[in-house]
Amino acid sequence: MNDILNKRRAGILLHITSLPGAGAHGDLGREAYHFVKFLHDAGVTVWQVLPLGMTHNDGSPYQCLSAHAGNPALINIDWLVERGWLNRAEKCEECAGDCVRQCLITKAYYGFLERTEQQDKEHFKRFCRDKAFWLDDFSLFLALRNEFNQQCWNQWPEPLKHREPEAIKKARSRLKKHIDCIKFEQYVFFRQWLELKYYANQQGVFLFGDIPIFVSYDSADVWSHRDAFKLDKSGNMFVVAGVPPDYFSETGQRWGNPHYNWDYLKKNNFDWWVERMKTQLEQFDIIRIDHFRGLEAAWEIPATEDTAVNGLWAKAPGHALLKAIKVEHGQIPLVAEDLGIITPEVEALRDDFDLPGMKILQFAFGGDPDNPYLPDNYDKNCVVYTGTHDNDTTLGWLNSISHDERNYIYNYLGCPTIPLHCALIHSALASVANLAVIPMQDILELGSEHRMNTPGTSGGNWQWRFQWDQLSTEQMSRFTHLVGLFNRK
Repeated sequence: MNDILNKRRAGILLHITSLPGAGAHGDLGREAYHFVKFLHDAGVTVWQVLPLGMTHNDGSPYQCLSAHAGNPALINIDWLVERGWLNRAEKCEECAGDCVRQCLITKAYYGFLERTEQQDKEHFKRFCRDKAFWLDDFSLFLALRNEFNQQCWNQWPEPLKHREPEAIKKARSRLKKHIDCIKFEQYVFFRQWLELKYYANQQGVFLFGDIPIFVSYDSADVWSHRDAFKLDKSGNMFVVAGVPPDYFSETGQRWGNPHYNWDYLKKNNFDWWVERMKTQLEQFDIIRIDHFRGLEAAWEIPATEDTAVNGLWAKAPGHALLKAIKVEHGQIPLVAEDLGIITPEVEALRDDFDLPGMKILQFAFGGDPDNPYLPDNYDKNCVVYTGTHDNDTTLGWLNSISHDERNYIYNYLGCPTIPLHCALIHSALASVANLAVIPMQDILELGSEHRMNTPGTSGGNWQWRFQWDQLSTEQMSRFTHLVGLFNRK
Protein backbone atom coordinates (compact mmCIF):
# COMPACT_ATOMS: atom_id res chain seq x y z
CA MET A 1 0.00 0.00 0.00
CA ASN A 2 1.26 3.48 -0.80
CA ASP A 3 2.97 5.21 2.14
CA ILE A 4 0.54 8.15 1.99
CA LEU A 5 -2.29 5.82 3.00
CA ASN A 6 -0.25 3.82 5.49
CA LYS A 7 -0.35 6.45 8.22
CA ARG A 8 -3.04 7.91 10.47
CA ARG A 9 -4.40 11.03 8.77
CA ALA A 10 -7.40 13.34 8.89
CA GLY A 11 -9.04 14.75 5.79
CA ILE A 12 -11.84 17.12 4.83
CA LEU A 13 -14.19 16.62 1.88
CA LEU A 14 -14.94 19.86 0.05
CA HIS A 15 -15.26 20.33 -3.70
CA ILE A 16 -13.63 23.33 -5.38
CA THR A 17 -17.01 24.77 -6.40
CA SER A 18 -18.02 24.88 -2.71
CA LEU A 19 -15.25 27.31 -1.78
CA PRO A 20 -16.27 30.87 -0.81
CA GLY A 21 -15.77 33.77 -3.17
CA ALA A 22 -17.39 36.49 -5.21
CA GLY A 23 -18.30 34.40 -8.26
CA ALA A 24 -21.14 31.96 -8.84
CA HIS A 25 -18.98 29.12 -7.49
CA GLY A 26 -15.57 28.52 -6.02
CA ASP A 27 -12.46 28.44 -8.20
CA LEU A 28 -8.69 27.93 -8.04
CA GLY A 29 -7.94 31.40 -6.73
CA ARG A 30 -7.15 32.93 -3.37
CA GLU A 31 -9.86 31.08 -1.40
CA ALA A 32 -8.42 27.71 -2.42
CA TYR A 33 -5.07 28.72 -0.92
CA HIS A 34 -6.85 30.06 2.15
CA PHE A 35 -8.52 26.67 2.57
CA VAL A 36 -5.17 24.88 2.35
CA LYS A 37 -3.89 27.18 5.10
CA PHE A 38 -6.95 26.29 7.20
CA LEU A 39 -6.23 22.57 6.71
CA HIS A 40 -2.60 23.04 7.67
CA ASP A 41 -3.49 24.98 10.81
CA ALA A 42 -5.95 22.27 11.85
CA GLY A 43 -3.38 19.50 11.34
CA VAL A 44 -5.38 18.06 8.45
CA THR A 45 -3.19 16.45 5.78
CA VAL A 46 -5.76 15.38 3.15
CA TRP A 47 -8.09 17.53 1.05
CA GLN A 48 -10.62 15.44 -0.85
CA VAL A 49 -12.43 16.92 -3.86
CA LEU A 50 -14.89 15.62 -6.45
CA PRO A 51 -13.91 15.04 -10.12
CA LEU A 52 -12.44 18.12 -11.80
CA GLY A 53 -13.77 17.50 -15.32
CA MET A 54 -15.77 19.83 -17.55
CA THR A 55 -19.41 19.28 -16.64
CA HIS A 56 -22.59 19.31 -18.70
CA ASN A 57 -25.37 21.79 -17.94
CA ASP A 58 -26.51 19.85 -14.86
CA GLY A 59 -23.19 20.61 -13.16
CA SER A 60 -22.55 17.00 -12.16
CA PRO A 61 -18.82 16.29 -11.88
CA TYR A 62 -19.65 12.63 -12.54
CA GLN A 63 -20.90 13.32 -16.10
CA CYS A 64 -18.08 15.14 -17.87
CA LEU A 65 -17.15 16.03 -21.44
CA SER A 66 -13.74 14.42 -21.05
CA ALA A 67 -12.00 11.91 -18.79
CA HIS A 68 -8.85 14.04 -19.00
CA ALA A 69 -9.72 17.73 -19.45
CA GLY A 70 -10.10 20.07 -16.51
CA ASN A 71 -13.12 22.29 -15.99
CA PRO A 72 -12.35 25.83 -17.29
CA ALA A 73 -15.14 27.14 -15.05
CA LEU A 74 -12.70 26.62 -12.16
CA ILE A 75 -10.10 28.93 -13.69
CA ASN A 76 -9.40 32.00 -11.59
CA ILE A 77 -9.52 35.15 -13.72
CA ASP A 78 -7.33 37.25 -11.39
CA TRP A 79 -4.47 34.83 -12.12
CA LEU A 80 -4.67 35.81 -15.80
CA VAL A 81 -4.60 39.50 -14.91
CA GLU A 82 -1.58 39.02 -12.65
CA ARG A 83 0.38 37.54 -15.57
CA GLY A 84 -0.43 40.48 -17.80
CA TRP A 85 -2.46 38.43 -20.25
CA LEU A 86 -5.72 40.17 -19.39
CA ASN A 87 -6.39 43.81 -18.59
CA ARG A 88 -8.41 44.11 -15.40
CA ALA A 89 -10.47 46.87 -17.00
CA GLU A 90 -11.42 44.72 -20.00
CA LYS A 91 -15.09 43.92 -20.22
CA CYS A 92 -17.02 41.71 -22.56
CA GLU A 93 -19.72 43.82 -24.15
CA GLU A 94 -21.24 41.02 -26.20
CA CYS A 95 -21.57 38.40 -23.49
CA ALA A 96 -23.39 38.12 -20.21
CA GLY A 97 -23.91 35.54 -17.48
CA ASP A 98 -22.09 32.22 -17.67
CA CYS A 99 -20.14 33.02 -20.83
CA VAL A 100 -18.39 36.07 -19.35
CA ARG A 101 -15.63 33.86 -17.91
CA GLN A 102 -15.24 32.06 -21.23
CA CYS A 103 -14.98 35.37 -23.08
CA LEU A 104 -12.35 36.67 -20.64
CA ILE A 105 -10.26 33.52 -21.06
CA THR A 106 -10.44 34.00 -24.84
CA LYS A 107 -9.24 37.60 -24.42
CA ALA A 108 -6.45 36.32 -22.17
CA TYR A 109 -5.37 33.88 -24.89
CA TYR A 110 -4.78 36.70 -27.34
CA GLY A 111 -3.07 38.68 -24.60
CA PHE A 112 -0.88 35.64 -23.98
CA LEU A 113 0.10 35.52 -27.66
CA GLU A 114 0.89 39.22 -27.74
CA ARG A 115 2.48 39.90 -24.37
CA THR A 116 3.90 36.75 -22.82
CA GLU A 117 7.54 35.78 -22.55
CA GLN A 118 8.97 33.28 -25.04
CA GLN A 119 9.54 30.87 -22.16
CA ASP A 120 5.79 30.73 -21.46
CA LYS A 121 5.05 30.20 -25.15
CA GLU A 122 7.46 27.27 -25.23
CA HIS A 123 5.86 25.90 -22.07
CA PHE A 124 2.44 26.06 -23.74
CA LYS A 125 3.75 24.26 -26.84
CA ARG A 126 5.31 21.56 -24.66
CA PHE A 127 2.02 21.16 -22.77
CA CYS A 128 0.17 20.66 -26.07
CA ARG A 129 2.71 18.05 -27.20
CA ASP A 130 2.70 16.18 -23.89
CA LYS A 131 -1.11 16.09 -23.71
CA ALA A 132 -1.72 15.47 -27.42
CA PHE A 133 -2.91 11.91 -26.72
CA TRP A 134 -6.16 13.39 -25.39
CA LEU A 135 -5.97 17.15 -25.99
CA ASP A 136 -6.11 17.02 -29.81
CA ASP A 137 -9.35 15.04 -29.87
CA PHE A 138 -10.89 16.95 -26.95
CA SER A 139 -10.22 20.41 -28.39
CA LEU A 140 -11.70 19.42 -31.76
CA PHE A 141 -14.67 17.74 -30.05
CA LEU A 142 -15.44 20.82 -27.97
CA ALA A 143 -15.03 23.18 -30.94
CA LEU A 144 -17.44 21.07 -33.00
CA ARG A 145 -19.87 20.80 -30.11
CA ASN A 146 -19.91 24.58 -29.82
CA GLU A 147 -20.34 24.93 -33.58
CA PHE A 148 -23.38 22.64 -33.44
CA ASN A 149 -25.04 24.45 -30.52
CA GLN A 150 -24.03 21.92 -27.82
CA GLN A 151 -25.64 18.98 -29.59
CA CYS A 152 -24.42 15.53 -28.63
CA TRP A 153 -21.92 14.14 -31.17
CA ASN A 154 -24.40 11.52 -32.39
CA GLN A 155 -26.51 14.39 -33.78
CA TRP A 156 -23.66 15.86 -35.85
CA PRO A 157 -23.40 15.48 -39.64
CA GLU A 158 -22.57 11.87 -40.49
CA PRO A 159 -18.97 12.47 -41.71
CA LEU A 160 -18.06 14.17 -38.40
CA LYS A 161 -20.12 11.82 -36.28
CA HIS A 162 -18.17 8.89 -37.74
CA ARG A 163 -14.84 10.77 -37.80
CA GLU A 164 -14.23 10.40 -41.53
CA PRO A 165 -10.61 11.51 -42.12
CA GLU A 166 -11.35 14.18 -44.71
CA ALA A 167 -14.13 15.72 -42.60
CA ILE A 168 -11.88 15.75 -39.53
CA LYS A 169 -9.04 17.37 -41.49
CA LYS A 170 -11.31 20.14 -42.76
CA ALA A 171 -12.79 20.72 -39.31
CA ARG A 172 -9.33 21.08 -37.74
CA SER A 173 -8.46 23.68 -40.37
CA ARG A 174 -11.77 25.55 -40.18
CA LEU A 175 -11.82 25.69 -36.37
CA LYS A 176 -8.10 26.14 -35.74
CA LYS A 177 -8.40 29.41 -33.79
CA HIS A 178 -11.14 27.99 -31.58
CA ILE A 179 -9.19 24.76 -31.07
CA ASP A 180 -6.05 26.65 -30.05
CA CYS A 181 -8.05 28.69 -27.54
CA ILE A 182 -9.50 25.51 -26.02
CA LYS A 183 -5.98 24.12 -25.67
CA PHE A 184 -4.98 27.35 -23.93
CA GLU A 185 -7.89 26.94 -21.49
CA GLN A 186 -6.57 23.52 -20.56
CA TYR A 187 -3.04 24.86 -20.24
CA VAL A 188 -4.26 27.52 -17.81
CA PHE A 189 -6.37 25.05 -15.84
CA PHE A 190 -3.49 22.61 -15.39
CA ARG A 191 -1.05 25.38 -14.47
CA GLN A 192 -3.43 26.76 -11.85
CA TRP A 193 -4.22 23.32 -10.46
CA LEU A 194 -0.59 22.20 -10.29
CA GLU A 195 0.42 25.46 -8.61
CA LEU A 196 -2.27 24.83 -5.99
CA LYS A 197 -1.13 21.24 -5.61
CA TYR A 198 2.48 22.33 -5.13
CA TYR A 199 1.43 24.84 -2.46
CA ALA A 200 -0.73 22.23 -0.70
CA ASN A 201 2.09 19.67 -0.72
CA GLN A 202 4.48 22.29 0.66
CA GLN A 203 2.00 22.81 3.50
CA GLY A 204 1.92 19.06 4.16
CA VAL A 205 -1.52 18.61 2.54
CA PHE A 206 -2.17 15.83 0.01
CA LEU A 207 -4.85 16.24 -2.66
CA PHE A 208 -7.35 13.37 -2.88
CA GLY A 209 -9.22 13.10 -6.18
CA ASP A 210 -12.13 11.08 -7.50
CA ILE A 211 -12.27 9.21 -10.81
CA PRO A 212 -15.75 8.21 -12.04
CA ILE A 213 -15.67 4.63 -13.26
CA PHE A 214 -17.83 5.50 -16.29
CA VAL A 215 -17.66 8.39 -18.73
CA SER A 216 -20.47 10.38 -20.30
CA TYR A 217 -21.82 9.26 -23.68
CA ASP A 218 -21.64 12.88 -24.80
CA SER A 219 -17.88 13.09 -24.34
CA ALA A 220 -14.72 13.36 -26.37
CA ASP A 221 -13.73 9.91 -25.14
CA VAL A 222 -16.72 8.06 -26.57
CA TRP A 223 -16.66 10.08 -29.82
CA SER A 224 -12.94 9.41 -30.40
CA HIS A 225 -12.71 5.87 -28.94
CA ARG A 226 -15.98 4.26 -30.00
CA ASP A 227 -14.49 0.77 -30.09
CA ALA A 228 -13.79 1.00 -26.36
CA PHE A 229 -17.54 1.16 -25.58
CA LYS A 230 -20.60 -0.99 -26.20
CA LEU A 231 -22.19 0.85 -29.10
CA ASP A 232 -23.98 -0.33 -32.23
CA LYS A 233 -22.77 0.42 -35.77
CA SER A 234 -24.52 3.79 -35.72
CA GLY A 235 -22.76 4.77 -32.48
CA ASN A 236 -25.85 4.39 -30.28
CA MET A 237 -25.91 2.69 -26.89
CA PHE A 238 -27.87 -0.55 -26.60
CA VAL A 239 -27.06 -0.92 -22.89
CA VAL A 240 -26.42 1.73 -20.26
CA ALA A 241 -24.85 1.78 -16.79
CA GLY A 242 -26.46 2.27 -13.40
CA VAL A 243 -27.13 0.45 -10.16
CA PRO A 244 -30.09 -1.70 -9.11
CA PRO A 245 -32.56 -0.64 -6.39
CA ASP A 246 -30.67 0.16 -3.17
CA TYR A 247 -30.49 2.38 -0.10
CA PHE A 248 -30.74 5.51 -2.24
CA SER A 249 -33.55 4.59 -4.67
CA GLU A 250 -36.37 2.04 -4.93
CA THR A 251 -36.02 1.93 -8.72
CA GLY A 252 -32.23 2.02 -8.73
CA GLN A 253 -30.23 4.64 -10.59
CA ARG A 254 -30.17 4.72 -14.39
CA TRP A 255 -27.02 6.74 -14.99
CA GLY A 256 -27.16 6.39 -18.77
CA ASN A 257 -23.40 6.02 -19.30
CA PRO A 258 -22.10 3.62 -21.94
CA HIS A 259 -20.62 0.33 -20.78
CA TYR A 260 -17.07 -0.58 -21.66
CA ASN A 261 -16.20 -3.01 -24.42
CA TRP A 262 -13.83 -4.89 -22.18
CA ASP A 263 -12.81 -7.37 -24.91
CA TYR A 264 -11.48 -4.51 -27.03
CA LEU A 265 -9.79 -2.80 -24.09
CA LYS A 266 -8.14 -6.02 -22.99
CA LYS A 267 -6.74 -6.66 -26.49
CA ASN A 268 -5.17 -3.20 -26.38
CA ASN A 269 -3.57 -3.66 -22.94
CA PHE A 270 -6.14 -1.29 -21.39
CA ASP A 271 -4.27 1.64 -22.96
CA TRP A 272 -7.26 3.99 -22.64
CA TRP A 273 -7.53 3.34 -18.90
CA VAL A 274 -3.77 3.50 -18.35
CA GLU A 275 -3.63 6.91 -20.05
CA ARG A 276 -6.64 8.08 -18.04
CA MET A 277 -4.88 7.14 -14.82
CA LYS A 278 -1.76 9.00 -15.98
CA THR A 279 -3.76 12.25 -16.08
CA GLN A 280 -5.22 11.63 -12.64
CA LEU A 281 -1.82 10.87 -11.13
CA GLU A 282 -0.54 14.20 -12.39
CA GLN A 283 -3.35 16.00 -10.59
CA PHE A 284 -3.68 14.08 -7.32
CA ASP A 285 -1.69 12.40 -4.57
CA ILE A 286 -4.52 9.94 -3.78
CA ILE A 287 -7.25 8.70 -6.14
CA ARG A 288 -10.62 7.18 -5.30
CA ILE A 289 -12.14 4.89 -7.94
CA ASP A 290 -15.84 5.70 -7.83
CA HIS A 291 -18.14 2.65 -8.07
CA PHE A 292 -15.18 0.28 -7.71
CA ARG A 293 -17.49 -2.73 -7.74
CA GLY A 294 -18.03 -2.02 -11.47
CA LEU A 295 -14.51 -3.27 -12.11
CA GLU A 296 -15.67 -6.74 -11.05
CA ALA A 297 -19.20 -6.58 -12.47
CA ALA A 298 -21.39 -3.64 -13.47
CA TRP A 299 -25.18 -3.31 -13.68
CA GLU A 300 -26.11 -3.36 -17.36
CA ILE A 301 -29.52 -1.95 -18.28
CA PRO A 302 -31.16 -2.19 -21.72
CA ALA A 303 -31.11 1.33 -23.19
CA THR A 304 -34.87 1.09 -23.77
CA GLU A 305 -35.59 0.83 -20.03
CA ASP A 306 -36.65 3.98 -18.17
CA THR A 307 -35.41 2.79 -14.76
CA ALA A 308 -32.60 0.59 -13.45
CA VAL A 309 -34.88 -2.17 -12.13
CA ASN A 310 -34.40 -4.52 -15.08
CA GLY A 311 -30.76 -5.29 -15.70
CA LEU A 312 -28.00 -7.81 -15.18
CA TRP A 313 -24.51 -7.91 -13.72
CA ALA A 314 -21.98 -7.86 -16.56
CA LYS A 315 -18.54 -9.17 -15.61
CA ALA A 316 -15.49 -6.92 -15.94
CA PRO A 317 -11.76 -7.84 -16.01
CA GLY A 318 -10.87 -5.72 -13.00
CA HIS A 319 -7.90 -7.83 -11.97
CA ALA A 320 -6.26 -7.57 -15.40
CA LEU A 321 -7.02 -3.84 -15.57
CA LEU A 322 -5.54 -3.02 -12.16
CA LYS A 323 -2.51 -5.16 -12.97
CA ALA A 324 -1.96 -3.23 -16.22
CA ILE A 325 -2.22 0.07 -14.32
CA LYS A 326 0.23 -1.17 -11.69
CA VAL A 327 2.72 -2.35 -14.34
CA GLU A 328 2.66 1.08 -15.99
CA HIS A 329 2.42 3.36 -12.94
CA GLY A 330 3.69 1.28 -10.03
CA GLN A 331 2.07 0.99 -6.61
CA ILE A 332 -0.18 4.04 -6.64
CA PRO A 333 -2.40 5.41 -3.85
CA LEU A 334 -5.84 4.13 -4.85
CA VAL A 335 -8.97 3.96 -2.70
CA ALA A 336 -11.85 1.67 -3.63
CA GLU A 337 -15.35 3.13 -3.33
CA ASP A 338 -16.78 -0.23 -2.31
CA LEU A 339 -20.29 0.87 -1.32
CA GLY A 340 -23.57 -0.64 -2.46
CA ILE A 341 -24.06 -4.30 -3.35
CA ILE A 342 -20.65 -5.76 -2.55
CA THR A 343 -19.91 -9.44 -3.19
CA PRO A 344 -17.01 -11.63 -2.03
CA GLU A 345 -15.58 -11.27 -5.56
CA VAL A 346 -15.50 -7.45 -5.23
CA GLU A 347 -13.86 -7.73 -1.82
CA ALA A 348 -11.27 -10.14 -3.23
CA LEU A 349 -10.44 -7.73 -6.06
CA ARG A 350 -10.00 -4.89 -3.58
CA ASP A 351 -7.90 -6.99 -1.20
CA ASP A 352 -5.73 -8.55 -3.93
CA PHE A 353 -4.39 -5.07 -4.64
CA ASP A 354 -4.37 -4.04 -0.95
CA LEU A 355 -6.73 -1.12 -1.61
CA PRO A 356 -8.45 0.65 1.28
CA GLY A 357 -12.23 0.51 1.13
CA MET A 358 -14.73 3.01 2.51
CA LYS A 359 -16.68 2.98 5.77
CA ILE A 360 -19.67 5.28 6.18
CA LEU A 361 -20.96 5.93 9.69
CA GLN A 362 -24.44 6.81 8.43
CA PHE A 363 -24.69 3.18 7.23
CA ALA A 364 -23.45 1.68 10.50
CA PHE A 365 -26.36 1.70 12.92
CA GLY A 366 -28.90 -0.76 11.62
CA GLY A 367 -28.77 -2.92 14.75
CA ASP A 368 -26.56 -5.68 13.35
CA PRO A 369 -23.35 -6.11 15.39
CA ASP A 370 -21.63 -7.54 12.30
CA ASN A 371 -22.36 -4.41 10.27
CA PRO A 372 -19.06 -3.67 8.45
CA TYR A 373 -19.58 0.09 8.91
CA LEU A 374 -19.49 -0.11 12.72
CA PRO A 375 -16.11 1.20 13.93
CA ASP A 376 -15.35 -1.91 16.00
CA ASN A 377 -15.40 -3.94 12.75
CA TYR A 378 -12.77 -1.83 10.93
CA ASP A 379 -9.20 -2.68 10.14
CA LYS A 380 -6.54 -0.05 9.55
CA ASN A 381 -6.63 -0.25 5.78
CA CYS A 382 -9.80 1.75 5.18
CA VAL A 383 -11.14 5.29 4.91
CA VAL A 384 -13.93 6.26 7.30
CA TYR A 385 -16.45 9.04 6.60
CA THR A 386 -19.33 10.41 8.60
CA GLY A 387 -21.02 10.74 5.20
CA THR A 388 -20.15 11.33 1.55
CA HIS A 389 -21.22 13.87 -1.07
CA ASP A 390 -24.19 11.57 -1.82
CA ASN A 391 -25.39 11.47 1.79
CA ASP A 392 -27.41 13.96 3.77
CA THR A 393 -25.34 16.00 6.20
CA THR A 394 -24.84 14.16 9.48
CA LEU A 395 -27.03 16.61 11.38
CA GLY A 396 -29.73 16.34 8.71
CA TRP A 397 -29.56 12.57 8.76
CA LEU A 398 -29.82 12.41 12.56
CA ASN A 399 -32.89 14.65 12.41
CA SER A 400 -34.54 12.26 9.95
CA ILE A 401 -34.15 8.94 11.76
CA SER A 402 -36.39 7.47 14.45
CA HIS A 403 -36.04 7.87 18.20
CA ASP A 404 -35.03 4.20 18.53
CA GLU A 405 -32.31 4.59 15.92
CA ARG A 406 -30.96 7.69 17.64
CA ASN A 407 -31.01 5.85 20.97
CA TYR A 408 -29.05 2.96 19.47
CA ILE A 409 -26.36 5.37 18.21
CA TYR A 410 -26.33 7.11 21.58
CA ASN A 411 -25.72 3.84 23.41
CA TYR A 412 -23.15 2.57 20.91
CA LEU A 413 -21.13 5.76 21.25
CA GLY A 414 -21.05 5.43 25.03
CA CYS A 415 -23.81 7.88 25.97
CA PRO A 416 -21.87 10.99 24.94
CA THR A 417 -22.48 14.33 26.63
CA ILE A 418 -21.75 16.18 23.38
CA PRO A 419 -24.33 16.38 20.53
CA LEU A 420 -24.56 13.18 18.47
CA HIS A 421 -23.36 14.78 15.25
CA CYS A 422 -20.21 15.88 17.09
CA ALA A 423 -19.85 12.45 18.69
CA LEU A 424 -19.89 10.81 15.25
CA ILE A 425 -17.00 13.00 14.09
CA HIS A 426 -15.22 12.02 17.33
CA SER A 427 -15.90 8.34 16.55
CA ALA A 428 -14.56 8.58 13.00
CA LEU A 429 -11.34 10.28 14.10
CA ALA A 430 -10.90 7.88 17.03
CA SER A 431 -11.31 4.76 14.88
CA VAL A 432 -8.44 2.54 13.72
CA ALA A 433 -8.97 3.58 10.09
CA ASN A 434 -5.79 5.08 8.67
CA LEU A 435 -7.70 7.91 7.03
CA ALA A 436 -10.76 9.68 8.46
CA VAL A 437 -12.48 12.17 6.14
CA ILE A 438 -15.14 14.58 7.37
CA PRO A 439 -17.35 16.58 4.98
CA MET A 440 -17.03 20.31 5.58
CA GLN A 441 -20.79 20.53 6.22
CA ASP A 442 -20.39 18.25 9.25
CA ILE A 443 -17.58 20.34 10.71
CA LEU A 444 -19.84 23.38 10.30
CA GLU A 445 -22.77 21.43 11.89
CA LEU A 446 -25.13 22.18 8.99
CA GLY A 447 -28.51 20.63 8.22
CA SER A 448 -30.11 18.94 5.21
CA GLU A 449 -30.46 22.14 3.19
CA HIS A 450 -26.68 22.13 2.82
CA ARG A 451 -26.24 18.65 1.32
CA MET A 452 -24.25 18.44 -1.91
CA ASN A 453 -26.19 15.84 -3.88
CA THR A 454 -29.33 13.71 -3.67
CA PRO A 455 -28.81 10.59 -5.83
CA GLY A 456 -31.54 9.85 -8.33
CA THR A 457 -32.51 13.52 -8.68
CA SER A 458 -31.45 15.92 -11.44
CA GLY A 459 -32.10 19.37 -9.99
CA GLY A 460 -30.66 21.47 -7.18
CA ASN A 461 -27.46 19.45 -6.78
CA TRP A 462 -23.76 20.42 -6.76
CA GLN A 463 -24.50 24.01 -5.74
CA TRP A 464 -23.62 24.13 -2.03
CA ARG A 465 -21.00 26.66 -0.87
CA PHE A 466 -19.71 27.62 2.53
CA GLN A 467 -18.65 30.95 4.00
CA TRP A 468 -15.86 31.45 6.50
CA ASP A 469 -18.19 33.14 8.98
CA GLN A 470 -20.02 29.81 9.31
CA LEU A 471 -16.92 28.37 11.01
CA SER A 472 -16.87 29.30 14.67
CA THR A 473 -13.76 29.47 16.81
CA GLU A 474 -15.23 26.68 18.94
CA GLN A 475 -15.75 24.39 15.93
CA MET A 476 -12.22 25.04 14.68
CA SER A 477 -10.70 24.46 18.11
CA ARG A 478 -12.69 21.28 18.75
CA PHE A 479 -11.81 19.74 15.39
CA THR A 480 -8.12 20.67 15.67
CA HIS A 481 -8.04 19.18 19.17
CA LEU A 482 -9.54 15.89 17.97
CA VAL A 483 -7.10 15.63 15.06
CA GLY A 484 -4.22 15.92 17.51
CA LEU A 485 -5.84 13.82 20.25
CA PHE A 486 -6.17 10.83 17.94
CA ASN A 487 -2.69 11.21 16.42
CA ARG A 488 -3.85 12.18 12.94
CA LYS A 489 -1.40 15.05 12.43
